Amino acid sequence: MPSRPGPPLGVRLDSVARRVSRAFDEAMTQAGGSRSVWLVLLTVKTASEPATQRQLADRLQLRGATLTHHLAAMEDRGLVARVRSEEDRRTVRVTLTQDGEDLFGQLRLVAMRFDTALRRGLSDDETQALHGLLGRLERNVDP
Repeated sequence: MPSRPGPPLGVRLDSVARRVSRAFDEAMTQAGGSRSVWLVLLTVKTASEPATQRQLADRLQLRGATLTHHLAAMEDRGLVARVRSEEDRRTVRVTLTQDGEDLFGQLRLVAMRFDTALRRGLSDDETQALHGLLGRLERNVDP
């Protein structure tokens, strides 16, 4: 059996993921957002139609209460609007306001710069291989 250099893969992956996540959140915070604000804005912006809170929670893999907390703070900042469906009052749709659109544009530039910095020193083939490997690891943990 071949020996493994360093810590188990899961430990190393967790460590790298946390460091990258912290650095990304710091970059987003300096631009007036946060990692969680960016992810909500991105998910709402890229939805084919106004998404419901339940759809957003599923796409972001968040509990409903956690998403509600984020959306309330974002609504207070004027970034999103939540509108109850006229057909089913239990359904709440989320859309970006103009301020949300503006912040999305700013944070998108930060995300693109961060991605460029993260890829520094990696060839296109290495980046593609990394995407493939991460996909395989993800499938290995999904039942």
